[in-house]
Amino acid sequence: MTDTAFTLGDDVFTPQARGIVIDVRPTPSGKWVFGVEDRDGAVGYFTSQALRRAHP
Repeated sequence: MTDTAFTLGDDVFTPQARGIVIDVRPTPSGKWVFGVEDRDGAVGYFTSQALRRAHP
C-alpha cells in the first residue's frame, strides 16, 4: 500500500464532475481512495480506476 496514483491538489475528472483531490487514504482492504471536491463543494470518494487527470 505505498503507491498512489493521485496526490492532494490534483485536478481530476470523476464519473460525475471535475474536482480537486482533497483527501487520500488507504482502506482496510488495502485499496487507496481519493476524496474529490467538485465546484459545488460536494465531496465524493473514488478509487483510482474512477478518476482521470484533468491536466496531463
